[in-house]
Amino acid sequence: MATQTADTITSVINLEIRGLRAQVEDKEILKGIDLVVPQGEVHAIMGPNGSGKSTLANVIMGRPGYKVADGRILFKGQDITTLRPDQRAQMGLFLAFQYPTEIAGVSVVNFLRSAYDAVKGEKTSALAFRKRMKEKMNLLGIEDAMVARYVNQGFSGGEKKKNEILQLAVLEPDIAILDETDSGLDIDSLKAVATGVQSLIGPDLGVLLITHYQRILNYITPDRIHVMMDGRIVLSGGPELAHELESKGYEGLRKELLGGE
Repeated sequence: MATQTADTITSVINLEIRGLRAQVEDKEILKGIDLVVPQGEVHAIMGPNGSGKSTLANVIMGRPGYKVADGRILFKGQDITTLRPDQRAQMGLFLAFQYPTEIAGVSVVNFLRSAYDAVKGEKTSALAFRKRMKEKMNLLGIEDAMVARYVNQGFSGGEKKKNEILQLAVLEPDIAILDETDSGLDIDSLKAVATGVQSLIGPDLGVLLITHYQRILNYITPDRIHVMMDGRIVLSGGPELAHELESKGYEGLRKELLGGE
């Protein structure tokens, strides 16, 4: 049997979190997270409100205001713990926000072109970019009228999340972190957004999907599910773990893990 060298392992693992502890306003939220998300796999993080899921997403992306107290974040074999968010994005990380921001006066198409140029480090002609964006819009079923509007201004919840997925499609990161993409969506919007994400999943994209509920996993089948409570990952398993959570609830699982206390 061939042995794996350190270099071989590094080439396979795209995002690795080791012993991560992080604070927000001097309050410890993450209390020792270990997690590996390989490119080409979908990993879901589930957990109750206040468990630290969104904090984890923001810390991975380097959002200001989140202080890493201990541990490391590695991406493509490089320690990115102290890198700026734009540097992480240029390396191939992407974060879809739970609550996308409105940007008045900036059209979706102009925003996307600027983001694409910044991430790729090159200037793209308007014609070339429009062709690229149109291919992604056709794939996701997004109409021209949406990209002509100002970013998220007057958008419904479903439109905001569709816009986030369009950004994901256009930027083509190696690892995408989707922070509660299903939050606030009705059944039809959830299906449309989840189907869009599913169409982008493949060997070149790894996904860390953060969610409260099992319902989005009806459309996106994860390779692994991790349950987060009180700033720690307390349980990991296959897709069947979502159904176990659905039946037991987080409190039921917590009592089971504590031995019935």
